[in-house]
Amino acid sequence: MPEPISAWWARRQWSRSSAVPYAVGTFSAAWSAFPVLIQQFHPDLNAGIVLTQIPPAAEVWVMWECDLGHRFIATPAEQRSRPGRERRRSAWCPECHEMARPKPWIERPGAWPDGIPTPARRARSSGPRTLPNGIRSASSPQRTSEGSRRPRPLCSRTPPLAPGTAFVSTCAPAPASAAEGALREGLRARFILPLTDNAIRLRNPFFDHLEVWPDILIPELRIAVEYDTLGRHGLEHVGRREAVDRRKDRAIRASGWEVVRVRIGRLSPIGPYDLALGSDSNRLPALLIDRFRDIRGPLLVDAYLR
Repeated sequence: MPEPISAWWARRQWSRSSAVPYAVGTFSAAWSAFPVLIQQFHPDLNAGIVLTQIPPAAEVWVMWECDLGHRFIATPAEQRSRPGRERRRSAWCPECHEMARPKPWIERPGAWPDGIPTPARRARSSGPRTLPNGIRSASSPQRTSEGSRRPRPLCSRTPPLAPGTAFVSTCAPAPASAAEGALREGLRARFILPLTDNAIRLRNPFFDHLEVWPDILIPELRIAVEYDTLGRHGLEHVGRREAVDRRKDRAIRASGWEVVRVRIGRLSPIGPYDLALGSDSNRLPALLIDRFRDIRGPLLVDAYLR
């Protein structure tokens, strides 16, 4: 059970026989990947304890304060795992997150100013709507009787290939950043390979798809490259998103490939061949090629170099 931070600190002083059980900066590496949480940690309402003195797995109530001044209590584990599918800064604050959620609209008799009954209104709004200039909008997404969205179908355009085969997929999303495109061009300039494939055929579905889309694929070496940053709000590739990255890597490795993640900023490596860099560098393609040699051997890798 979580306990107040003052009681937790006193208990740790007694168990470790020290007035300062954890020195300042002891857990700085564990918290460095969460810059938003470092900013939200309240400096005055946590019994004079610094965030880097608190283990990430400690069952202790900590006081936080978001940018809007909302104060709330949560354990370190709750805060580190809070960001889910939402890519906004309010995901770290429960009150901001609740305010950002769309409120359900409740139909009431007589609420429509033109007097159209509710069933007729529902029938009218169920199909595509006509927007200005004659543009037709897509119909609203289908929902189940419980009100939740139907699960997305598998990508129908996935070709019937053997698991582990690389191919060009029309379902793959566009590149997420210019730095990712620059890295691809840097590798393309060093390899005599087109590097055009963007998907790997899987044996089992990964998030409703029988294919997975790494950032860069080198089919001849069966190596996938992922380019990870914290993102604009410090929400990318941390917390639950890191768990998704690990699941994606397992799916890729189960298909006979290896993964190299370039972890930019304060992100820690999550795989045996990951590269952790403080910032993007012009030497990154050369560093990746050295990592490829560690995985497949210099004889095979150098055979594809210019």
